Order: sequence, then C-alpha cells, then structure tokens
Amino acid sequence: MTVPTEDLTQARTIYRHLEQLRYDRAFSFEAKHDPFIPLAVAAEHTSTLKLGTAVAIAFARTPMTLANAAWDLQTVSGGRFELGLGSQIQPHIEQRFSMPWSHPAARMREMVLAIRAIWDTWQNGVPLNFQGEFYTHTRMVPAFNPGPNPFGAPPILMGGFGPKMTQVAGEVADGFLVHPVNSRKSLLELTLPALAVGAAAAGRDQNQVEVICVTIIVTGRTEEQLSRSREAVRTQLAFYGTTPAYQSVFELHGYGDLHPHLKQLARADKWSEMGALIDDDLLETIAVVGEPSEIAEKLRARLAGISDSVSLVNNRAPDPEHFAEVVRDLQTQAPH
Repeated sequence: MTVPTEDLTQARTIYRHLEQLRYDRAFSFEAKHDPFIPLAVAAEHTSTLKLGTAVAIAFARTPMTLANAAWDLQTVSGGRFELGLGSQIQPHIEQRFSMPWSHPAARMREMVLAIRAIWDTWQNGVPLNFQGEFYTHTRMVPAFNPGPNPFGAPPILMGGFGPKMTQVAGEVADGFLVHPVNSRKSLLELTLPALAVGAAAAGRDQNQVEVICVTIIVTGRTEEQLSRSREAVRTQLAFYGTTPAYQSVFELHGYGDLHPHLKQLARADKWSEMGALIDDDLLETIAVVGEPSEIAEKLRARLAGISDSVSLVNNRAPDPEHFAEVVRDLQTQAPH
C-alpha cells in the first residue's frame, strides 16, 4: 500500500496498523514531506512489514546521499527496506529542488549503477571508482564507510513512465513501480514491451524484474464513501493530465485532447474545476472501482499475467480499513 503522509505523527501508528491488517508492504512517497523519515520511525514500530519509497525523487539527491539513506534504513529495519526511485519532471527538479536536469533516462541508469558501486565498496571492500557522464564517485575513506550491512544491500525499485525510462528499469532495476496512470491495455501494449527491451539489452530475463502495479482504488461501503473516493480520484487524474508525460495513456483511450484543456485550467489556477473533465469512462479505465468485496476480483482481471505485486493507492481519500478487506481477499484467493 502507498501510505498517506499528510500527518507525519501517524508514522508511529499507521505502519503498525497496516502490519496488523496483514499488509505485506507499505510505501511512503515524496510530496509534502521527506519519504525516508517516516520509514525510520515505522521500522521501530513494525517487525515483518516491508518498507519502501514509492518514490523518492532521485534527481533531487546524489547517489551518495541515496546510498546512505537506504543503507541506514536497511539496517534499522532489519533488512526490510526497498529503495524506490523516480525522476520527477524537469520544472520540479530545476525550479523546486535547484538541481540539474538532462537526459533523464540515461541519468537514472547511471544513478542506479552508481548507488550499487557505492554499496559494493561498503559491503565487499571493492575500491570506489565510479566514473560516469553525470556522477563521479572515487573517494571513500574509513571515516565515512559504514562497512558491511548484515542484511545485505536493499533492492532498488524504479518508478517511471514512457518507453525510455521503462527500458532502463528493465535493464538495471530489481523492480518496476508502474505509475498509477495505466490500464490493462497500456500495460500490455506500452509497459511490458519496453521492460522486455531493457531486460534484453542487459542480457537478463524479464522475469528478474518484479512488476509492481501501483493501482488507484475507488471504493467504499456507502454511496457517500464511494462518491468521496471517486471525486478524489477525478481530481488526482486531472492533476496527472496536466503533465505531457502521461499523454500516451490518455491518447491510447481516446482522450488525447484532454491535456491542453487541463493545462489551461491549471495555468489559470482553476484546480477545483479540473476534476469535472474526468468522465466516468476514463476514471474506470484507469482506476479500479467498486465496493470492497468486488475489488480483488477486478484487480485480478486487470493485472492477470502482468503484475507480480499490486500496491493499492488513493492518496487523496485513503482508507486502509477498506483496503484491508481487499488485501484479505487477494491473499485468501491467491492461487496455490
């Protein structure tokens, strides 16, 4: 599950509650708050729940800072941490984080390789000598070397969108966090082929890359709850629709003309009006919609033959209790 992070004080309780509800994994994400701090707190209040970032903004940091944060969380969690990285978009990297932007797919590939080189130095004593186009790491002295991690290096997951970044995930990542703006059609026609190209370029089996579909859920036991969940997702999809990167999925389903209208409203600061442009057909194409008892079956229909794992999300109207029913149904109906 992608955990809501509006109230950081909930990190002491919400992750433990999710573990009690039998969730397998809980992901933080980077929006208003740092994604690593709540996981450090969560690690002290859980014992079996896997903890990860979905995602931490890679280009807002350096390979060394990411390597350190992940190494430390792998230690304090007892080997339960997964480092999920995403690129964000150019305006945010340059204007919000004041960091360089160029060749995002190639930069992400190098970022992952540089982190692994740093971990190899710490874990195995290999001299640090990573020299790339974007990142160079050639100095590591004992005072700054944490030494071997008793739990080994954490997995690196990549979030991404579009063929180039998806191919990089297929080439270098342990897992791919599929962005929630997706449908079964787009996953089959756009995502899986790109992952296969990347895996082939690295000479590895595509099955070595775990596919984790972050999937938007619209659910509730009453019409009021369903309406709240549905309207929250309309707003979320309208926000996504302002970004050109997601245009391919909208175009695939006949909504290619939506982007300019949403972008115009966003520029006019009319965010509250944008959700009305997301009709029910588009919402139900991207999100999985239904009462809690219906969601597991619909998820299976959506993701069968595609996904190894599913992460449930509705960041603007989260409801872990309803999602827990979905988790239970998915676990009890799992094929043996």
